[in-house]
Amino acid sequence: MSQAKIQVGLIGCGTISGIYLKNRAWFETFEIAACADLDEDRARARAEEYGVPRACTVAELLADPAITVVLNLTVPQAHATVALAAVRAGKSVYNEKPLTLSREEGQLLLDEARAQGVRVGCAPDTFLGAGLQTCRQLLDEGAIGDPVAATAFLASHGPEGWHPNPDFYYQVGGGPLFDMAPYYLTALINFLGPVRRVSGSARASFPTRTIGSEPFRGTTITVNTPTHVATTLDFAAGPIGTLITSFDVWSHTLPRIEIYGSAGSLSVPDPNRFGGPVRLRRAADEDWTEIPVTRPYSENARILGLADMVQGIISDRPHRASGELAFHVLDIMHAALESSEQGKHIELSSSCERPAALPEALANGRLDG
Repeated sequence: MSQAKIQVGLIGCGTISGIYLKNRAWFETFEIAACADLDEDRARARAEEYGVPRACTVAELLADPAITVVLNLTVPQAHATVALAAVRAGKSVYNEKPLTLSREEGQLLLDEARAQGVRVGCAPDTFLGAGLQTCRQLLDEGAIGDPVAATAFLASHGPEGWHPNPDFYYQVGGGPLFDMAPYYLTALINFLGPVRRVSGSARASFPTRTIGSEPFRGTTITVNTPTHVATTLDFAAGPIGTLITSFDVWSHTLPRIEIYGSAGSLSVPDPNRFGGPVRLRRAADEDWTEIPVTRPYSENARILGLADMVQGIISDRPHRASGELAFHVLDIMHAALESSEQGKHIELSSSCERPAALPEALANGRLDG
């Protein structure tokens, strides 16, 4: 007799919900049984577009005893409110990133979930994709020896030239750090483990931004958050990382992520994506070698973290895109800004387990060997 599928309720039917609803068909362990949004018409439209059985209000979804997991795809400012309501209703919750905006909200969420006996998971899950899992395997196999340092860069001139409503990127809780660093920090923790100490320098280089896209072309945005942040990460295992996140750079030739070891260097693909390329150069090599990416999930596979949390519930094992990992990332980001404000290193009180690597040979639709 086959096991009944876990029922997932989706809250937040904006743009990002589309890829989750598309990819849900890969996994037989759960189904998205209902969707809700503050805009009920948008929830009904999403349900009709993707064949979700039911559209309802947020309150109705949270009150439904058949739904045991909530997929929280609301805007960042609502992450804590919705996630807390879900765990207080006795449901596990998987958030889009960041986990919450403040440390206090994040810690409260984890404490409440622990008290309720439910789970918290959080994007990004790109570290479970083919490219970054290939890099993880190379590191675990000692391809570059003992890691000693890492560099990571996200540099652009911001989203106001193309995004239809970019104002939130320049408010508290936005900026290049909170918007994009979770991809980079999660990847680095997956490779090197947790961080023990942080230092940072941050500035808002330009007091205003002008929107260049429709429908608000020509509107001026007041910048209320740092737009260039340079962070030094002291990992508990010893390596030193350098992370730069910036909306103040017109062009550059920087890599995405590189890991440097005692016996070579590893060039890591874009941590906002799931595929390659992966390049390796050992100490004796004359040039870089591209490493084949043969693991599954090289396409846009946003839903892996949710699927892995569901599998963890079924198999009674830890899930990889955990709330503890996401809280550690949140703590690091706040510490970088506090370091800049206070002019000193910030010792972190949070930590997390390095996520387990995915098994080497997996078919699409599976996360356990």
